[in-house]
Amino acid sequence: MEKKILHVLEGREKKITDTEVVRQSLPTAQFRFANPFIVVHHMPAKFYAAGSPEERLHPHPHRGFAPVTFMLQGQGFHRDNAGNAMTVTAGDVQWMFAGKGILHSEGPSEEFLKEGGNYELLQLWFNVPAAHKFEDPYYQYIKGADMPHIPAHPGVHLKLVGGEYEGLKGPLQNFTPITAIWGSLDAGTAVSLQAKRGYWTLLYVVDGNVLVNGTSVNGYHLVVLDKDDPNADVHIQATEATRILYLNAEPINEPVAAKDNFVMNTNEEIEQAFADYKNGLFGTLEK
Repeated sequence: MEKKILHVLEGREKKITDTEVVRQSLPTAQFRFANPFIVVHHMPAKFYAAGSPEERLHPHPHRGFAPVTFMLQGQGFHRDNAGNAMTVTAGDVQWMFAGKGILHSEGPSEEFLKEGGNYELLQLWFNVPAAHKFEDPYYQYIKGADMPHIPAHPGVHLKLVGGEYEGLKGPLQNFTPITAIWGSLDAGTAVSLQAKRGYWTLLYVVDGNVLVNGTSVNGYHLVVLDKDDPNADVHIQATEATRILYLNAEPINEPVAAKDNFVMNTNEEIEQAFADYKNGLFGTLEK
């Protein structure tokens, strides 16, 4: 039996800098959070000519969660106030735990800008339990080559980024159980993915078109399924070539206070994060 759909949320354009626009499908006015999933941002494909000048999201702080970059095209470069510097290449995933506080910047890598091409990514914010929010920041880098393939029909190309699925285990580790599967379906193919009862289940459609349990869903849309529905099947049928990200996670049953770049449990903790940033406790980073 197929799992009930609660919402199909459109990724609306959101300006994050003077020049950068993302499609935000979570949170929306219609539906706020599927905790631990706080934010879903899709930076649509942008073409850079060879030799383009550096273009970055300037240093900004985070606290209390893990921004996770799913690189779809091109290559990004991250640096932070602790001296970390890391590239993330198409097909790979970077998990950055902000913890008690980090100051970082991000954008296309120097190598990518030299060669040019399309630059596209998803960035999701994975919440963490209150007990871990003030721990030290750290990174995980997951190469596409290390992600096990999900057995499926020909034309279905899916990999397990993290969590456990059908006896497989993905390399990405989280503080709470999160299964993340991404990849593509050729036109005319279909796959059924399983969801645990009581877990939040999301399906983001990057582009193309699929029928999700019979409901037509286009690119830039996020499907939120009923976590309390005992049915487990999420049937995905591609009417055209489509890229997807599937998520199934144990809920974090704690209050959420989220504002700007901070995800905490109370408004007082948010105010403290702003004060700490203003007072220089997040350190410095040139660019």
